[in-house]
Amino acid sequence: MIPRRHLPSLTALHALDALDRLGTTAAAAQELSLTQGAISKQLQSLEEALGAPVLIRQGRQLRLTPGGQDFVSEARKALKILSDASLNLRANPRGGTLNLAILPAFGMHWLAPRLANFARAHPEVTVNLSTRLRPFDFAATGFDAAIHYGRKDWPGVSYLKLMEEQVLAVGAPSLLQKPIHSALEIMDLPLLQLDSRSGDWARWLSHHNHPNIRPPAMLFDQFSTMAQAAIHGMGLALMPVFLIEEDLAAGRLLPAFGGPVPALGAYYLTWPEGRPLRAPLASFRDWLGASQDLAPHDPPQSAP
Repeated sequence: MIPRRHLPSLTALHALDALDRLGTTAAAAQELSLTQGAISKQLQSLEEALGAPVLIRQGRQLRLTPGGQDFVSEARKALKILSDASLNLRANPRGGTLNLAILPAFGMHWLAPRLANFARAHPEVTVNLSTRLRPFDFAATGFDAAIHYGRKDWPGVSYLKLMEEQVLAVGAPSLLQKPIHSALEIMDLPLLQLDSRSGDWARWLSHHNHPNIRPPAMLFDQFSTMAQAAIHGMGLALMPVFLIEEDLAAGRLLPAFGGPVPALGAYYLTWPEGRPLRAPLASFRDWLGASQDLAPHDPPQSAP
């Protein structure tokens, strides 16, 4: 335990933060609804508690020392943690908040329909969702876990596989008025592709015995916009089957050639290694691992 005399007060930390952001004690005093004298007193008490100078005084001007700048940067992280903890407690007084980063399309089409079952099984847990398209540094965020697509290529995390992925080449009926008799014929049509999966069409062609061909494609950053582009006839798209089941059933999209092809990666629940496993995350992980509702739907059969 750090002796309490070495811990500055929250008011003093807020005063230093405001001074660093706003530049003057007058502005800091206005933001915090204090007098300039009170701000100066808080800054003095902070230096006394730390036992080291954090401010350079030049007449009436104050600025942070290099060490003070490093300190306030770390202090802001601590203040953010305290603020988030307070908000979580207010949102769920019984405890049990799980902050989960999700992939937008997977979260909407796969996870969201299942969350009601989790809520019924674990009413003590509140799940907060936020979208992220790529892996991130858990240490720099407030997330407890994340849904990740890949091949266990995220360092420093533990994994629970949720499902494999299969992709299907699809297009709008207006684009597929003539049958495609060979995989190479897809190159006569405009192609759509996710920018984070730039090799998908090359792998699809290789699966159909045409290796080492990397066709050009229009790029998208999310499946949702690429699906809409395909529906409106802008090109053929390689789409995860579970995302387009309703579009296939309604005839908005048609299989272009062949059946579903195994994708390069899979979907995982991930959480940081070495961090104590909080009860809400343990409940969510165990529920996902034990649920009978995790198997993907049977993929549609390819058109003859």
